[in-house]
Amino acid sequence: MDFKAILGASAVVISIIGYIPYFRDILSGKTKPHAFSWLVWGVLNGIAFAGQLHDDAGPGAWAVGLTAVALCAIFALALFKGERDIKPFDWICLGSAAIALALWFATSGPLLSIILITIVDLLGFLPTVRKAYAKPHQETLITYEINTLKYLLIVLALAQYTLVTTLFPLAVALMNAAFVTLLIVRRKQLA
Repeated sequence: MDFKAILGASAVVISIIGYIPYFRDILSGKTKPHAFSWLVWGVLNGIAFAGQLHDDAGPGAWAVGLTAVALCAIFALALFKGERDIKPFDWICLGSAAIALALWFATSGPLLSIILITIVDLLGFLPTVRKAYAKPHQETLITYEINTLKYLLIVLALAQYTLVTTLFPLAVALMNAAFVTLLIVRRKQLA
């Protein structure tokens, strides 16, 4: 087994480990995911996975595919056990994500597609950021910490380093790291 395959397999294992506490906390009522974010993330990880397969990302794509499935499952749970306080801002973010996704469908180049889905991912994150700023204890910190590590491992496991294969997982790693910082700071401020 080569080094890239080991990194890809490690990212899969870390992904599974990272989502266990999140699912547990949703089911116990501690974590209240914002359905809009998880819908956007599930769709985008599915698209990113398809793009990575197309560009021969190799083992770096494995965890992205698994993550797409996990995110869609969290979206389904969020419909029943998630955040209920939906603000106009959240609808604007979802609408903007849908518009950017429509633009993605209209593009023919993979690089422009990856740039657009990365922007959509950021727009999808904003409802969760808004909710977590007010209610930082309603998110499972360890999942976002592990996601940061997972996406960095995904980048390291890529068989080919192009902007198409690297931009999305690197941007998601940075977004997760920033979100971890937000949760830690807000929890301390509210303590």
